[in-house]
Amino acid sequence: MGESKEYMTLPEENGSINISEEVIAAIAVGAVRDVEGVSGMVTAMGGSVTDLVHNKKNAQKGLKGVRISVSEDNQLTLDLYLTVNYGVSIPETAENAQKAVATAVEDMTGCKVSAVNVHVGGVSIA
Repeated sequence: MGESKEYMTLPEENGSINISEEVIAAIAVGAVRDVEGVSGMVTAMGGSVTDLVHNKKNAQKGLKGVRISVSEDNQLTLDLYLTVNYGVSIPETAENAQKAVATAVEDMTGCKVSAVNVHVGGVSIA
């Protein structure tokens, strides 16, 4: 286990629960994959992550399209870096992505999502 991973710790009665930020990012990627109008994700640097929404094998690559910040009171802020299909309403698609990601992360982790910031880095034509 030579890797250094960031974990979110939730104190419980009988101990604590540690959730890797990679797990939270994977939940976000899975949720955004189903949002109509989203064609994929990009890294924060702008490099494309191909076939994310259509190919589950590439979902791990999509983790580069999500940034997570954890506040001291264990509230999450997620930044999503997306590409959208040409012709869709970008504000509507972004809002749908925000709702889907916040709901999925809160339901699966029990952690409060304080914000989901959507950064549209491209438009997919085809």
